[in-house]
Amino acid sequence: MGRTIPSWRMVVEAEIEKLKRFQEFLRQEDKAIFEDMLDQCKLLASAASVMASPIKQIPFIISMLFAHHKKLAELEKRLEAHGL
Repeated sequence: MGRTIPSWRMVVEAEIEKLKRFQEFLRQEDKAIFEDMLDQCKLLASAASVMASPIKQIPFIISMLFAHHKKLAELEKRLEAHGL
């Protein structure tokens, strides 16, 4: 029997394709930042796949927020290490 529910990785790829149109209209320097944000969703796909959310965008957004928060925490540690 075939799968009736697509894997989370397939959902992520489909959502990213939808967002590519938005990316087309960004400034050149912003496109790379947006691409990095979308890559974070791919990297966190296994963690996001365990969220039982009827709204597929919720795990996608949580992945982006988590990646953003993680980067902020790393930057704060660097600043504290330099006494700033």
